[in-house]
Amino acid sequence: MNKTIHCAVRRDLGRFRRALDTFTDGDRERAEALHRAWVNFDAQLTDHHLGEHEIAWPALQAIGISAPTIASFDAEHERMAADLATAGEAMATLRRTASRGDADVAATAMAQLQTTTETHLEHEEQETETALAEHGTDPAMKEMGKKFSRRSGPARAGTFFAWMQDGATAEEKAALADNVPRPVVLLIGSVFGRRYRKEIAPVWSS
Repeated sequence: MNKTIHCAVRRDLGRFRRALDTFTDGDRERAEALHRAWVNFDAQLTDHHLGEHEIAWPALQAIGISAPTIASFDAEHERMAADLATAGEAMATLRRTASRGDADVAATAMAQLQTTTETHLEHEEQETETALAEHGTDPAMKEMGKKFSRRSGPARAGTFFAWMQDGATAEEKAALADNVPRPVVLLIGSVFGRRYRKEIAPVWSS
């Protein structure tokens, strides 16, 4: 599940890079649309990191991930948060001006965020994937899953599922289904994912 979320993060960062590189000067409609997508991305990535700090890190320590490794993850999160804020400011400016020059500024900020984020995601995956696979049935892992489920209400979960599946490969969708019953994904996603599908998914097809 964690790697499936990481795939969605990587996918959106790539989309933003391409969209900013091809932005047309003065296209206010496109600038507004990209900002809508940015607000969702910012919320998803921030929520993911807060959830890891509050819920995942204690569980990972319980299955043997060392405290220094967890501390290094948190340090990487802090660097990502700083780059996320910088990119957010650039995207807000682009929304106001819709200028090619500000798209270039946003593209530079997004490139930095992409580097910082992907460096962290690769590090986290290298350090945790084996342990997660070996301890999937550990009580700490089961409790972690319950805590994440309780943390998300239907509306939040619906947007999350819609976002994760937008542009996902068949393998990524199968991985989601392995972790969350397909009927649950379909039900919550169809009802509470409508706003994402209407307002954000079209951004990437235009």
